[in-house]
Amino acid sequence: MFPSRAGPAARAPSRPLAAGLLALLSTAGAWGADDGRGGALYAECKRCHQAGRGAEHRIGPHLNDVFGRRAASLEGFPYSPAMKAAGAGGLTWTEATLDAFLADPHAFVPGSRMSYAGLANREERGELLAWLRGFSGAGSDLPPAEPTITPEEYGLDPQLLTISGDPEYGAYLAGECTTCHRYDGSDRGIPSITGWPLEDFVIALQAYKRAKRTHPVMQLVAGRLSDEEIAALAVHFRNLADEP
Repeated sequence: MFPSRAGPAARAPSRPLAAGLLALLSTAGAWGADDGRGGALYAECKRCHQAGRGAEHRIGPHLNDVFGRRAASLEGFPYSPAMKAAGAGGLTWTEATLDAFLADPHAFVPGSRMSYAGLANREERGELLAWLRGFSGAGSDLPPAEPTITPEEYGLDPQLLTISGDPEYGAYLAGECTTCHRYDGSDRGIPSITGWPLEDFVIALQAYKRAKRTHPVMQLVAGRLSDEEIAALAVHFRNLADEP
């Protein structure tokens, strides 16, 4: 936003496999890629990632110049230990490795914080990658980056983002969250919430609280929280990304 669980050495394709995949994926026309459709497919990615002029790290790192970049190499983003290990082991993002990652993120990098199950359709992956390619090496010609989730998207009061959260109170409240979500940010079928920007965390929980987002467990949990408690949890889980 590949399939091997044999350990760190298997996290990236072998050189012959990578070369073969790269040959298949090196041109957008190989899959009849449609830039317009790729942009539409990116709508799901933009919940966590920004791409374009002024793009910043949000729940996930920005995706400008992702092609040719070593995994976990951007400054200022709290990558998971699994992604850091993959980058240290030589994983570099190419058409081949990005395609494999999009197909099944957690098989390719077990323990990744990527909260995305994968995109099974090969042609759609090609279209999405062709669209993302336009944000690599394009310099100042990039269009402005779209925001991630916003209060307006769910009809929320923007003043909810101005509440100052108490991290100690958030740590006290976090026990219910960590019944499912792991403190280390790893994914075991439950999305990571560690290291999220404050605004994204607050918007997500407020949307569940007000039934703007649908998930029965999350609606039940968030519905019991005050606005101040949500702000406190947001600070606590953001700060966890800074802990060793």
